[in-house]
Amino acid sequence: MSDIELLQGDPALVDSLRDLGVRPGPDGPTLRVWSGAASSIDLVIDDAPSERVVPLMRDASGVWTGSDPRLVPGRRYWLRADGEPTGVDDVVTPFDPTVNLLDPYARGLARTGRGDWRGVVVDESFDWGGVGKPRTPLDHTVVYEAHVRGFTRLAPFVPEDLRGTYAGLAHENTIAYLRELGVTAVELLPVHHHVDEQRLVAQGFQNYWGYNTLSYFAPHPAYASRDAQLGGPSAVLREFKGMVRLLHAAGIEVWLDVVYNHTAEEGEGGPVTSLRGLDNHYYRHDEDARPIDVTGCGNTLDTSLPAAARLVLDSLRYWANDLQIDGFRFDLAATLGRGADAVYSRNAPLLEAIASDPALEGVKLVAEPWDVGLGGWQTGNFPDGWSEWNDRFRNRARDFWLRDIADARVHGIASNGLGSFASKLSGSSNIYAHDRGPLAGVNFITAHDGFTLADVVAYDSKHNLRNGEGNRDGTDDNKSFNHGAEGPTENPWVLDARRRASRNLLATLFLSAGIPLLTAGDEIGRTQRGNNNGYCSDDEISWVDWQLDDEREALLADAKALIRHRRENPALRPVRFGETGKVTLSATDMSWYGPDGREVLPEAWNDPGCRTLQYLAASTPEVEEFNRVLVVVHGSESPITVTLPSHEGVASYEVLWTSGDAFDPQPRKPGDAHEIVGPTVTLWRVS
Repeated sequence: MSDIELLQGDPALVDSLRDLGVRPGPDGPTLRVWSGAASSIDLVIDDAPSERVVPLMRDASGVWTGSDPRLVPGRRYWLRADGEPTGVDDVVTPFDPTVNLLDPYARGLARTGRGDWRGVVVDESFDWGGVGKPRTPLDHTVVYEAHVRGFTRLAPFVPEDLRGTYAGLAHENTIAYLRELGVTAVELLPVHHHVDEQRLVAQGFQNYWGYNTLSYFAPHPAYASRDAQLGGPSAVLREFKGMVRLLHAAGIEVWLDVVYNHTAEEGEGGPVTSLRGLDNHYYRHDEDARPIDVTGCGNTLDTSLPAAARLVLDSLRYWANDLQIDGFRFDLAATLGRGADAVYSRNAPLLEAIASDPALEGVKLVAEPWDVGLGGWQTGNFPDGWSEWNDRFRNRARDFWLRDIADARVHGIASNGLGSFASKLSGSSNIYAHDRGPLAGVNFITAHDGFTLADVVAYDSKHNLRNGEGNRDGTDDNKSFNHGAEGPTENPWVLDARRRASRNLLATLFLSAGIPLLTAGDEIGRTQRGNNNGYCSDDEISWVDWQLDDEREALLADAKALIRHRRENPALRPVRFGETGKVTLSATDMSWYGPDGREVLPEAWNDPGCRTLQYLAASTPEVEEFNRVLVVVHGSESPITVTLPSHEGVASYEVLWTSGDAFDPQPRKPGDAHEIVGPTVTLWRVS
């Protein structure tokens, strides 16, 4: 059975993997699980004080089935598998009939007193109260990446017993903050049930980020309130659904960061909890049956295997439909595009199946377009229907506003000109194919992984000693600039330069074409004290600090203003790329001018001495009114006089926002000159 046949072809083959997990059946509640290598599988049901063992029967496709009336909500169950130690292609499955295994489709999990895991049948009933998905158009989308625990763990506006929980995220005060900020989607770091790696446990650390999935169907119980945790997996599930319902009622989408590239079974010698004990073919192996690891986490899910691909699809369908999730960000998504030969292809059956699945219609799909394997960097090379994290946007924005400024201080001239920065500002058409358009790119300046916004302008180097790895972990290529002092300082000139740089980076994020992603806390200057790899810090290093001083309040006001201006000006958020000499609806008509108000000469684009640009953007209306704005970028600490450009149909300019210290609200005319001091972004209304 090929992956193409499974995902795109023969309905009979697709049907062979139907209804895996615990489902209603003609003979009562029924469990179905796939293993091509096992010779026997038993379903074990907790029937305290004893166990009930139900031998499963195998069909021709490798699906094992058994029924029992005891499989009702609240019941714990698990699997035991046996078979030959060497299976097909010499891939060894470590069969041990004494090891208790999780059903890969278990929708609830519970831990025993011995520390191992059991599946739990959950009560899936829930009243959605008629609340549906917001279905925010991509061009109106502003994503807010947040950690369920870290976002509200210190929030004084959330009741103490709800801080750091699903209910805390959905509290009315939290929602009010998100709405006032202006974001349209909350993207949650992994909420699939996850566990800590063995290495971290031995060191006394935790996997705070959660990229170590134990179950692709169960919400992580530690993020539920205490009452829900005491109520068991069904109560945890209800709290999660309640969070989604309340956010939806407020018009805010819920996206999940999902980790389908590897599991918590780690590498060779890792724990055997589910897939590895059922059939080791779930994981990639080379022709000599050795594990292939393109994730850096010890194992790689082999999504060229029909059962593994179906596991991913069924998980997505469950979260998107039963739990009403609006979008998914796929961690190390290049892994999902690797075929049986482990080579990436943008036409990989699973990537196309996810994008074309009727059960996922309207769901936003975002790839982290790389992994750590050979040929793993695939930014710009995902198929239609997918957006991608635009790491090149991040790099170029940081270079322009930080490293180039640092170089100019040392060498008297920046390292780069305007060309690459302008391409990112206008939608990264040099990265994404014309027919995909600017919304193929998710723009970001920071993310959970790396420096925060406050730290990228305050540290030249990472400071990760507290992670226990001798400062070897985390990237050294931060493209950051401390502006004259490493870390905390009272130097007013350094602090002023950092504030301006933060505003310039936020302006670049929200005034550029594409989908903007803001990391929670960046809008209020959250710091990790120079730690650029907070994956194991479930403490104040990673949690959002809500104690705001005047400086942090001012940054928050700037973030709100920029998001509002983006929403109000469709010229800043085109849906399509335009073509020279043609009118393309929902594109942006772009005109580029130098500081003298004249069109930019070709040789100026890559001249590092040319650091000032005027970008006149006009919408081509399809569903909104005509709109035109001017974005003026000055990427130098030296002052300059700028002449506003003359353009057909333009009568006046009025400043809407500037990263400078102040602005004159008086309207200006084309040809008027004004002085710009320091690195600055200014947004003008054009009439």
